[in-house]
Amino acid sequence: MSSTKTLARIAGALYLIVAVAGGFSQLFVRSKVSVPGDAAATAANIVQNAALFRVGFITDLVAFVCFLAVGFVLYVILKPVSPNLALAMLLLNAVSVALSAANMINQLGALLIATDPGYTAGLTSEAAHSLVLWLVEVQRQGYLIAQIFFGLYLLPLGYLVYRSHFFPRVLGAVLMAGCAGYLAGVVAVYAAPGLTSSVSTDFGMVGGVAELLFLLWLLVKGADSPVKEQPSGVTSIKGELTWKA
Repeated sequence: MSSTKTLARIAGALYLIVAVAGGFSQLFVRSKVSVPGDAAATAANIVQNAALFRVGFITDLVAFVCFLAVGFVLYVILKPVSPNLALAMLLLNAVSVALSAANMINQLGALLIATDPGYTAGLTSEAAHSLVLWLVEVQRQGYLIAQIFFGLYLLPLGYLVYRSHFFPRVLGAVLMAGCAGYLAGVVAVYAAPGLTSSVSTDFGMVGGVAELLFLLWLLVKGADSPVKEQPSGVTSIKGELTWKA
């Protein structure tokens, strides 16, 4: 029981790092420098906030590594519930991390083009600024594509949480609803003219709240052990009896 609770709290601590580092990169770096539709302003903001842009690059990478670690820890905790579903959860987690990490090349490219004249030789200022804005927009689209797998990861996770008895069943249902929220947000963007939709943010909030609740539960409560040993060699799992060989 203590090892399961400890692992759950480790997962919660890692998830907290993901939330803080990833939130910083998005809310205080990319959102601050990006000016949709204005290439010159976006390039100028990156130049003026180059150090912050680099920090955001690093905090994103930290978030990705920690999120992959979250997947591994949750896999260890939830594998006894269903090895196949736990593996599916881990694979979806890993795919989302790989796509998000590869997508960081676009942010690095925007930084290099905006701040290093060696990368813009032969280009007019207007062309260089347009390329910076294009890379920033491509990165945004890359995150949306990664969000598909990030959202899908919540589906097996939620079902495993629901079935595990380690956590309240309602928490599993909330995580599965979070999956639907993230996927709906992606659909809303790609169905909208100009690939922008205010509704997508509302859908995304469903997924964000689901993860926040799970994160807090991991940190505060950890995880319960559903297995209790019986003298007769019978294993009781919250009222369900199975014979232990």
